[in-house]
Amino acid sequence: MAASEPVELDVTGLNCPMPLLKAKKALNELPPGALLRVIATDPASVRDFEVFARQSGHALLESSENDGRYTYLLQKKA
Repeated sequence: MAASEPVELDVTGLNCPMPLLKAKKALNELPPGALLRVIATDPASVRDFEVFARQSGHALLESSENDGRYTYLLQKKA
C-alpha cells in the first residue's frame, strides 16, 4: 500500500469515545508509516485526536472541520 493512499474510516454518527477507539483499532491493523483518514461528526473528537496523536506518537497530519464533519489524517508511527 502506497503511503499516498490513506485508508478511510467513517465514524460519522458515533460519539466519544467510539471514533477514537475505532481509529486506534484501524491503526493497529496498518503497517508503519501508513495513512488513516478518519471522518467523524463528534465535536469532542477534535481534542481527542490531538491528545491521542501527542500521547501515541502517531502523526496528526491534518485536522479540519467542514459543515459539522471533522476529518483527520493520521500517519502511523514507524
